[in-house]
Amino acid sequence: MLVLAAPSGIALAVLGGTGRLSPGWVALGFIGLLLATGLVLHRHLRGLAALGAATASLARGETPQPPRRADPLVLELWHGLMRLARELRQRLVERTEALAAARAVLAALPDPLILLDARRRILEANLAAEALLGAALGGRDLAAALRDPAVLAAADAVLGGAAARRVEFTLPQPAERILGAEIVALPPGTAGANAALLLLRDLTAAKRSERMRADFVANASHELRTPLAALLGFVETLRGPARDDRAAQDRFLAIMHEQASRMARLIDDLLSLSRIEMNEHSPPTGRVDLGRLLGGVAAGFQLRAAARGMSIALDVPPGLRAALGDPDELAQVFQNLLDNAVKYAGEGTPITVSARLVEGGRGGARIAVAVKDRGEGIARQHLPRLTERFYRVDTARSRAMGGTGLGLAIVKHIVSRHRGALDIASEPGEGSVFTVLLRPAATAAAGG
Repeated sequence: MLVLAAPSGIALAVLGGTGRLSPGWVALGFIGLLLATGLVLHRHLRGLAALGAATASLARGETPQPPRRADPLVLELWHGLMRLARELRQRLVERTEALAAARAVLAALPDPLILLDARRRILEANLAAEALLGAALGGRDLAAALRDPAVLAAADAVLGGAAARRVEFTLPQPAERILGAEIVALPPGTAGANAALLLLRDLTAAKRSERMRADFVANASHELRTPLAALLGFVETLRGPARDDRAAQDRFLAIMHEQASRMARLIDDLLSLSRIEMNEHSPPTGRVDLGRLLGGVAAGFQLRAAARGMSIALDVPPGLRAALGDPDELAQVFQNLLDNAVKYAGEGTPITVSARLVEGGRGGARIAVAVKDRGEGIARQHLPRLTERFYRVDTARSRAMGGTGLGLAIVKHIVSRHRGALDIASEPGEGSVFTVLLRPAATAAAGG
């Protein structure tokens, strides 16, 4: 207060020293000056105290009341402080919402994602990462959750300033999986200095598909190369030593016709399988009268069955509900199953084709169509692989009977497109039962 009153006090003293004011008036003037300065200063100090209290209230998350009888300057400062507080709160809400949205996106990502700090500690991990590597990953060193040396070395390199790294590794437990790890550095200040993001991708299915594709190409090439080599050999023989040998020509032409027919069947099956796989994502919506369809398929095999002393019995109850499906594809399914039964069942044995509506179950009602034979049966270890392309229990016998090794693979993919199921039961010496489960057309709308 004295500092504020000093300039005016000096002016009064000068006036008193020059005789323009008497000492009494100087004293009275100085006292009045001090009182006026005190009043003004007290008013401003009270306003500043109110501003300090308002700041403390804002810090506690409260909304302060404006000061009463405050100086206009103090009120202006108070209103400015309130505007600043509102803007900061709005920004805080926006940042909080953005952070919550980012965390929700991070948690929902299907691939495991891990945020690492400069010391390779885990700052954040989404749900997929915790499902893969265990819960409560936050705060742990990456080596405690993922012990693969190649991944750890790549993470250390990126955190040390290197470019992004990609590594493939195998996770042996609980079931062996092939994973790809990509480690990229984050911009400075994103999550501290030298932070990095570790993204894991499950490559197991892709690698398995790649191996299956390679095996498929190798098997298809082998299956085509064998009859093609025979054809070329016989052609050379007919053009050379057997040029004028009529008996040899007749014999060789019959074999060539057989080998060419085998190639044609294989190519037809390959094209059929390719077409089915292309449409497998879109289930059929037609209605199929299974009684009529199975009757037609069975009639087509009666002559072949009779030639081996076999019989085909059809057991389909009248009024069986229509199935949801494509009639041509379902006909192909049961043709393949009956073809196998006629080929591999014992001579003089019966084959039964039956259809029944099966109620209940998790998927609702199903129509079960079973093809049962009395053949040699199939050993249990072969059953899981029967629907693999080119898999044969007895390769030589299958080829001798004209099989391509693709019949049951085609059956599996057609049934899959129909959102059905294929069940195979067999006992050596007892025979086999191949059961196809289909959805009834009437329950399709309800998702049955």
